[in-house]
Amino acid sequence: MRQSQAESRRQNVAKRSMTKEAKQLTGLIAGLRESLEGIQKERTSMKLTGAEMGMLDERRNNLLLTIAALDDRLSAVQGLIDLGRPHIIRVH
Repeated sequence: MRQSQAESRRQNVAKRSMTKEAKQLTGLIAGLRESLEGIQKERTSMKLTGAEMGMLDERRNNLLLTIAALDDRLSAVQGLIDLGRPHIIRVH
């Protein structure tokens, strides 16, 4: 019975941890999307040189890749929570 309680406690801790991570990821993604909008406005509102346009395109592409990776991570975390299989993810 103690082992069952300990496992239940671990599951609850993991669920709280993953829920917190999901909230953090959501906020981070929202902030990056705002930055992306800012870059888009900057591209359209100013007369830029080719080099400046290229730099903004590079930043935009990097942001898009980062957002896609974070979206994948968020999806995985939410999927584990929904399946009732949360676990503490250790990053080394």
